[in-house]
This record gives sequence, C-alpha cells and structure tokens, in this order.
Amino acid sequence: MVKLSALGDVLQALPTLEALRAAYPQARITWLVETAYAPLLQGHPALDEVWPAPRLRLGQEGAGRDLATVMRLIRRLRSQPFDLVIDLQGLLKSAIWVALAKSPRKLGYNGTREGSYLVLTERLAPYDPEAHAVWRYLNVAHYLGAPPTLPRFRLSWATDVDTNKVITIDAARPQVVLHPGARWITKLWPTILWAQLADWLNLGKGCDVIITGSGTDRPLVAAIIEQMQGKAINLAGRTSLKELAALMRQAALAVTTDTGPMHLAAALGIPVVALFGPTAPWRTGPFGEGHAIVRLELECSPCFKRRCPEPRCLTALPVETVQTACEKTLAARGIIE
Repeated sequence: MVKLSALGDVLQALPTLEALRAAYPQARITWLVETAYAPLLQGHPALDEVWPAPRLRLGQEGAGRDLATVMRLIRRLRSQPFDLVIDLQGLLKSAIWVALAKSPRKLGYNGTREGSYLVLTERLAPYDPEAHAVWRYLNVAHYLGAPPTLPRFRLSWATDVDTNKVITIDAARPQVVLHPGARWITKLWPTILWAQLADWLNLGKGCDVIITGSGTDRPLVAAIIEQMQGKAINLAGRTSLKELAALMRQAALAVTTDTGPMHLAAALGIPVVALFGPTAPWRTGPFGEGHAIVRLELECSPCFKRRCPEPRCLTALPVETVQTACEKTLAARGIIE
C-alpha cells in the first residue's frame, strides 16, 4: 500500500488498512510511507512491514544521504514482487513508486492528479470529491472485498510514551491542547484571538493550556503567549510525533486549525474544536462523533486557496464563537458545568 503523506492523510488511511487486514487475515501487508510519518505505523498490529521513503529535496543538507536511501529502497522494491499494489495517494510522487513496483496488479482511482492514474493497471471510477477522505480510502478496501464496517483507528503506541520527559502535568486540572499552526497561511487564525481563547480557558475555566506546534511554529506560539494575561505551556518544536500523540491522549479537548494534529486528536478519540476557513470540513474535517466545526458561512468559502489578499473566513471569526464551541464540548464531557 502506498500512502506517503501527510500526517492527516496517513491517519485517515488507517481504517482502510484495518479493513484489508480483516478481509485478508493471512495476507502480508506492506506500507510505503515517507520517513517523517513512519513512526505512526511502526509496530501497528495490522501491518507486516513499514518501508520508509525519504522525501528528496535536492540541493539541501542531507540530500546525498537521502538519495542513497532512495536507491536502496528502489532495489528492494524491484527485488520483491507483490500480488497487488494500492495507490491511495494519487499524486506523481506515489505514481513513481507504483511504477517501480513489480506487480501484475496496480490499483487506484482513475483521473487522479498529475497523471498518476496512468501507471495503474486497474482503475476505480473517480471518487466523489465531496466525500470525506476516510470514506474515499475505505471504498478501495470495499472494492477488494472488505465488508462495510465502522472505521477503526488504532494508535496503541500513544499509551507507551512517557510525557513526563516533555512536561509535568497537574492531573487535577483539565488540559486543553491548542494547535494554532498550519502550512497554509489562509488557515491561520489571528494570534490575538488565540491569546484571548487561551486566557478564557486558563483564567476563566481553570484549564491548563498547552500550545503545540512544529519548530517552524515557534514564532507563532511565542506571539500568542506574549499577548496572554494568563499562563500557557509552550511545546512548539519540543515534541516528537509520538509525544504529541501521548499529550493529545491526556487532553480534555483539542482546538486546532485544519491540520494533521487535528486528525491525530480525532483518531485518539479526543474531542476537537476545529477552525475552518478556506477548506471543506465535510471533506477533511475531524472524523467521528463529538467534534465541533467552527467556520463562517461566507459565499467564497471554501475556496481552497493557499493565499488570499483578504482571508476574512478566519480573520473575521470571533473568539466568542470558538469559546461557545469549547464550552459546549467541555460541558458535554462533564469537564465544566
């Protein structure tokens, strides 16, 4: 199975893996995934092998080492035949690996981007772009004979990580994780509003606020904390993927943009309040029950634009609207009255 990236997409493909394993308990299943996301899959009970693939960035530090790893992976791929190769990515970068694989049967959706479908030997009818990604991926398993079942997410390793190495948490107070970062600038909510939300949770509702992010999110998180009156724990750039999952698992609530950690929290069964602007929550929102979507019903949204001269869909989203969603979610869990 080829699903290289990104964090949210890999997580949303987990139910497909589970469905295939249930349908074919004796099969040997291998997943080709980018190195950054391999920790999500290593040791998964439904998988036999995880093959990490470096993401080549020619001209950057470590490119030579990555190229050598890619060549070793190509030799491995060419030496081991597969009965079936499934492309769940549908992009040129996955099509290259699918083309290199030795298999009489290469399956995926027809009409996928960048001409990736051209390397397939077996093409499913184009998927409904308005369907949620979890169901789009699961349809492939159903096509292969897996019976319809409720989507299953297993991330059992999240319980094995010692979060005390990263942070000491007061178990007597509810923890709320805020994840304000995103790759698209149009997905960002203003830092002053994040600060107001954090203060409301910390000073008004008695919650410990933990703000997470990647290393590149450090200036964003620092700007939020600088504008706060209360306290928040800054973990931007300080957690591995597994540590982030372990922190999420202990949280009463996660408030996020439309980004990978949103899907991580949802996969762990943690309620999410998700802020949406240029993207469509019915396609890529947090999957499952108990989550809240907060968005403005603007005519131009969703536009799916990474840049916008006037991104009102999030800059005009009031903090009070987000607070209301958080309050309802925490009250539903009995965290606050």
